[in-house]
Formats: sequence, C-alpha cells, structure tokens
Amino acid sequence: MPGSGLGRRKQVRVHTPPTPGNTTDEPDIARSDIATPSPADKGRGNGKGRGRGKLRGRLRRLLAMRTTRVALALLAVFTGWLSWSVGSALAAPGDDSVAARIAEWGRDHELGPVVTALESLQYEAHPPAIGGRPDMALLPTGAAAPGATTGKPAIPAVVPPRLSSPAGPPLPGEGTWQVLGSVHGTPALYGAYVRPDADHTSYVAGVVSMDQRLLRFALHPGELDPGPGNWGVPPFIPAGQRTGLLATFNGGFKVDEARGGFYLNGVTRGTLTDQDASLVFYRDGHVAVGAWNHGVAMTPQVVGVRQNLNLIVDGGRVPAEVDNNVESGWGLTIAGKYFVWRSGAGVTRDGRAVYVYGPALSVRTLAELLQRAGCVEAMQLDINPAWMSYMYYKPLPDPANPEPVKLLPTQERPADRYFESTSRDFTAVYAR
Repeated sequence: MPGSGLGRRKQVRVHTPPTPGNTTDEPDIARSDIATPSPADKGRGNGKGRGRGKLRGRLRRLLAMRTTRVALALLAVFTGWLSWSVGSALAAPGDDSVAARIAEWGRDHELGPVVTALESLQYEAHPPAIGGRPDMALLPTGAAAPGATTGKPAIPAVVPPRLSSPAGPPLPGEGTWQVLGSVHGTPALYGAYVRPDADHTSYVAGVVSMDQRLLRFALHPGELDPGPGNWGVPPFIPAGQRTGLLATFNGGFKVDEARGGFYLNGVTRGTLTDQDASLVFYRDGHVAVGAWNHGVAMTPQVVGVRQNLNLIVDGGRVPAEVDNNVESGWGLTIAGKYFVWRSGAGVTRDGRAVYVYGPALSVRTLAELLQRAGCVEAMQLDINPAWMSYMYYKPLPDPANPEPVKLLPTQERPADRYFESTSRDFTAVYAR
C-alpha cells in the first residue's frame, strides 16, 4: 500500500564473512532485529531506579514499625543523657585535665575496664625506662625566706641528715637538703631529690622535711571529693588568705575508694575506720600519722582526719604487706602497673612532717623513701600523675601573693593549682 512503509522496519543485511577454516556459512544478521530502546526503557536503565524505590519503601515500612520508633526514642534519650553526663564532668569545678575528667567519669559509670585498657595501651607504649641518668639538676632551687632577718634565728634549725640514695653512689647534689622556706629566720622547710631505686635511675623523687615547731597544717576539702558540706574551709586558697603560705600538697584517694573516712570541723564523709592509716590535724596546727584508734584517735583537739588504706611505715618498719595485692590493696594504677606516680606522708621520731612523691615508684620504694627520710609512721596518699602535686611558695616581692613553685618540674599539675577551686582535698602549710 503506498506510504505504508512508515510502519515497517527497514531490512539491512550485514554479511559476516566466514572465519578461516570454517566452510559453513553463518546466517546474516538483520540490524532491524537489534531492538532500539525507547525513551521509557532508557528511564528504567538497568533496574537501579527500581532498586532505589524498593529501598525507600522498605525504610518507610521499617520506620513505621513500633519497635523501630521505640528503639530510636531510646537511642535519642541515651545520646542526650550521655552528652549531658560527659558535659557535666568536663564542666565540673577544678583544674583537672580533660583526660583525667574523662577517666574519672568512665570509672564512675562502670567503664573502669575500658579506661584501664586505654591506659594500658598508653603505658605499654611508654613504660618507665630502666637505667640512664636524670635530665635535671638534683638540687632544688630554694626559696626566699619569708620574714627572714639578719639577726640570730628565733630557734635553732633542725637540719635533717643527708638522704642516702637508693640507687647507689649519689650523683652531685643528690640527697642534699636545700632550704625552701624559713620562719622568722629559721629554716622550716627543706627539700631534696633522690633517685628512687637501682633500676629506674633516670627518674627523680622529691622529698620534703617540714619543721612542725614553725609550721601549721590545714586540711582543705575538694569541690567534688569529699564534695559539698559545711566544712568551714573553701576548696582552694583564696586571695587575701595567702600571707605566710609556705607549701601545699595533695590528699588521698577518693573517699569512697580509700576504705575510710574524711573528717573536718565536725563533718564526716565515709566512715572513720579502725586501723586505717590516718593523717590527723590538730587545733594547734600540728599533724600526726598513725593507725586509727591504734596510735591516733578522735579527741576534742582533732579538727581534721584524712584516712587512706593502711600504714606503709609502722614503728619505723616497712610491713611485708606492701608487696601483696598491690593493685587491689594499694590503688588502681595506670594499666595496673606497680611503678607509677605515687605520694605519701609521714612523721619522724623528732616530730617533723615528711612528704615524698615522684614517678616510677612502687608501694615499697615509696615506703622506703619515707623510711630513709626518718619516718616512724607513714601512709600512701594519692597515686597516678593527674593528682600529684607539691608546691612551695616564694613570698617575695609580695608576701600576700606568694609565687607557687613545683617541687618536681615534671609534675603534671600546675603550680597555682590550689589558687582556684580544686576537685580533691589537699593540705596547706603556713608559717606559725
């Protein structure tokens, strides 16, 4: 029919020549037999569009399910709580580092194993070195004497004997006492450096001897531990109350981990426990260390008590127990290792107060350093680098605003730590 060719396919023959060795003719292929996709077919492509549509449909059906909506609501609530909880920990009062705050938050929320695992990785990457020499001078720089006079001292100074080094023959300056502070011209505060043992010889521990005839000691609470209370003392040393300030040092474990109590001005947190090692503060400003109700006890003269575990020097001897159950009995250390930052306090037979701290210390090496410094009774205080601090204060040029100085330059906490609200308790030492 004329004109009807518009509806027919045009027949175009393609002749395929036979391949060599093949005498069989292959059939011709008509190009018109190769279908040309229509615009609608092009839109459908290879089925991806249909796949995406099915996926969206499944998501809509999944979101419409009651269990899915409940799960998403619970996830939103958990995420909100987690953000609030961690944010509160990071914004809490004090100068604790972000790492320390996160670690404390984790342990307070049953994540101790996770925190310990992370600390283990850090510890294993940087364990305490064996051998070597310190990279610092082994003589404290000293401090200007508050109220120093050119006349005769009011009372004779008690100069401690030079400390013998646990590492063997002393290095220049090692174990030599340097005056860090004086009262009315009499040296009252001495500091010395020693290496802690014969293995960790590149590390240095700081040792301080404090003459209680010339000094008074004051216990301060922490903002978070022991926490709010009618303590009568702020969790820091405010401006206007720093005249005569000679030293400050850290307290013990968190009260609920110290297996004891904290008492100050009639208020108690935890429970004052028999036989627990106790740093006791008296109204006349002096301190004592002993086992509670077995050497020290509550009297009308007691204004403060800080308990922490058991004595590590008792009657001048180091108990064998310091080598047993180190992690469970003497505090959860970084990665559960024995040689970490530790601190301790004690009293000597002649009444001096002693403080020791430093890196790469075990319970035994800490105890033996306190013993070498003359302590007849001594206790461990806090552990791990985030909580260690001993500062002495230079009163010049302004006695009302003394300059804080770290005893060990390697300590993590800043020198002015106790000039602002702090999370944990501490002791301040003043001239009498």
